[in-house]
Amino acid sequence: MNRSRFQITRSSLSDKTLATELGPLERDVMKFVWNRFELGSEASVRDVFLAFDERLAYTTLMTTLDRLYKKGLLERRKDGRAFYYSPRQTSQEFSRSFARKVIDKLIGSNEHGVEPVLACIVDAVSDRDRELLDELDRLIAEKRRTLHAKE
Repeated sequence: MNRSRFQITRSSLSDKTLATELGPLERDVMKFVWNRFELGSEASVRDVFLAFDERLAYTTLMTTLDRLYKKGLLERRKDGRAFYYSPRQTSQEFSRSFARKVIDKLIGSNEHGVEPVLACIVDAVSDRDRELLDELDRLIAEKRRTLHAKE
């Protein structure tokens, strides 16, 4: 499949995250809608059709946007005969919610407790970058402060 002419600027958006939650066309459409929204605009089916260089059927894109709406990833409003779409959450929020689902499944299904899962996360973070390990430490301390404040 040829790449669309639009550019995705969000480096934090993980293609692996999107690949496991969405099909290839849904992924490309979501990237376009996120990019469009970051520029301050909604996206119509026509906008997506033109962004994809008219190489996909208009009705295919209309169905894809409707499917993403029904999955709860997009909001839409009607203006005349056209629907305008915007994301319900940012690409970072989507990635975070996906990661949380994965971690919840790992922790909930691990018969040996959470320690192996947490150790794996720490190992993966520290192997990649020591600064990430410091960030993980900061996030843990921040979460502890938040939890203590609620008590």
